[in-house]
Amino acid sequence: MDVLAILALTVVAPTWIVFHHITKWRDQKGLSADDEHMLEDLWRSARRMENRIESLEAILDAESSDWRKKDET
Repeated sequence: MDVLAILALTVVAPTWIVFHHITKWRDQKGLSADDEHMLEDLWRSARRMENRIESLEAILDAESSDWRKKDET
């Protein structure tokens, strides 16, 4: 009886734990719907911010063409 308990604790239990976690990792491989939605919102925000920065740079170029030189010093 002791041999079966030792065998179960040293072979069966660790093997079961490893396969259990492998299965869980495979299930979580992709993004959840909430993660995809959040990523999409972040992407849209980044694009809007990029467009705003480009607009601001165009305005600054038109009003003061040497503004970039001032920033470098």
